[in-house]
Amino acid sequence: MTSLKTFDMAGKKKTATKGNAEIFGIEPNTYAMHTVVRSQLASIRSGSHSTKNRSMVRGGGAKPWRQKGTGRARQGTIRAPQWVGGGVVFGPSPRNYAFKVPNKVIKLAMRSALSAKVADEQLIVVNKFDFEKPSTKAGLEMLKGLGLEGQKVTVVVGKEDDNAYLSLRNIERVRVIFAFEVNTYDLIDNKMLVLCTEAVEFIEEVLG
Repeated sequence: MTSLKTFDMAGKKKTATKGNAEIFGIEPNTYAMHTVVRSQLASIRSGSHSTKNRSMVRGGGAKPWRQKGTGRARQGTIRAPQWVGGGVVFGPSPRNYAFKVPNKVIKLAMRSALSAKVADEQLIVVNKFDFEKPSTKAGLEMLKGLGLEGQKVTVVVGKEDDNAYLSLRNIERVRVIFAFEVNTYDLIDNKMLVLCTEAVEFIEEVLG
């Protein structure tokens, strides 16, 4: 088992949460994390870049001058690539950049990201997000109590904890996600990762 630093919403330290060592205590596999993050970023690229080749550019149907006798190089169309306004050679065309990664590699990457955060002391657990109602002010107070005010933070809330989600989502530099949305990129793209105990249990159930 791995000990995870645990606090309440006021920032008072609680008894350490015991985390599964196979999830929070392994040797991080940087290759797996790199591959999965690259796959995630590739999948959100629009791939809408496009250029026109010589057959797509309007005009240029007639031969600009006769083949012989002018002293100039022969030309077949003013829309050839060497002409201003001509088509583009080997230009980009719309494509899908996404590529698949095996499910076991995705899970290994998430376990590696969580273990790396624990090793770097960049992961804390909040015993429970006890927001009576959605309140950004209360969310700011919680971050201040945890000493995370102004930092780039990813907060993982319980899968049905709407009050916590709504209280934190509008705070600058804070990324809040539900437990079922956890992914490698969001786990590492921050200075501090904050999990609730419900999220820890859900993650251990999925990755265990």
